Amino acid sequence: MTVLAGLASASLLVWLWLLFLRGGFWRADQRLADGEGGGQGPWPSVAAVVPARDEAETIGATVSSLLSQDYPGPLTVIVIDDNSVDGTAKQAARAANGDPRFHLLSGRPLPAGWTGKLWAVAQGVDLAPSAAPDAEFLLLTDADIVHDGGNLRRLVDKAADDKLDLVSLMVRLRCESFWERLLVPAFVFFFQKLFPFTWVNSAQKPTAAAAGGCMLVRRAALDAAGGIASIRDRLIDDCALAALLKRRGRIWLGLVTNTISLRRYDELSGIARMVARTAFEQLGNSPMLLVGTLAGMVVLYAVPPVAVFLGLIAGDLEMAALGGLAWAAMTFAYWPTVRLYGLSPPWAAVLPLAAVLYTAFTVESARRTWRGEGGAWKGRSYRGSVPGKG
Repeated sequence: MTVLAGLASASLLVWLWLLFLRGGFWRADQRLADGEGGGQGPWPSVAAVVPARDEAETIGATVSSLLSQDYPGPLTVIVIDDNSVDGTAKQAARAANGDPRFHLLSGRPLPAGWTGKLWAVAQGVDLAPSAAPDAEFLLLTDADIVHDGGNLRRLVDKAADDKLDLVSLMVRLRCESFWERLLVPAFVFFFQKLFPFTWVNSAQKPTAAAAGGCMLVRRAALDAAGGIASIRDRLIDDCALAALLKRRGRIWLGLVTNTISLRRYDELSGIARMVARTAFEQLGNSPMLLVGTLAGMVVLYAVPPVAVFLGLIAGDLEMAALGGLAWAAMTFAYWPTVRLYGLSPPWAAVLPLAAVLYTAFTVESARRTWRGEGGAWKGRSYRGSVPGKG
């Protein structure tokens, strides 16, 4: 009990540090305002690059949302069909309905040393100079994203006004099934904790991150940094791109609710596979960092509720109070993200359960790596690369 009380005290102290000294990550207040996009131009040309592998269910909505943007400048949409077997190309072409701004590219076989998504993106970027010779910006987006009609206009306006090389949005992820409600807001919360958006957006901080579903990239900055080939082997490609560009210029990352992801995670196994694909990679494939992460997750998330329940059972009110205060601080920190997803307050109190599951997913990610299976996604497996190398 003495040890548990000490751990509960440590958890409370860490939560206070997170609340006051971690860039205010928990506020979830870095937003692309609805007022963005009111500039008068001139509006630069943009090429949207959409890698798609077996995305027949969603690619049509993505293409339609891009071609219906109210963007005042020239827009070209390039879809790279990455060797799909489900009719993705057909659905994309059907959604474009002959629009001359639409280009469909059949992806070439994956070469050694590349991850599948980045190889598809690279082919689209390579096509951009001929499909959109004057494009100043590239919109790198996923094949399950439905863009609000004014999204591109706001992105370009933000990049132009603040002289940014990268503007990225954490779009609103689907949050309808039980498992999505339990784990999706937690995923967004953990991402913000790992990469405080205010630090990402500060030129004085080295922290760099992006959300791969929606990234507006200044084409000249990407070329100057060595292009997509510079990060060709990275599983966590969005953050790798952000780090690459922040070394030379400014980037910005924010939240948005009106541009959404259609990807469904109705079953726990789907979220587990998504997290396990890159969790150990995020730790640099380091056993030491894995042990430290597991210990930190236990102290931060599991200890507070355990201290509350065992303290009440044993009549140790001091331990119960310490656990309760840590749990309350955790719940308070999580509430803005829960509210962002339109969920009721009780969902903020179950963060410990979500954290336990994410810890298990991380262990599974390490197990897969140690067995030589690496990250698996869309029928491909990768052993991964260590961040900072290559």
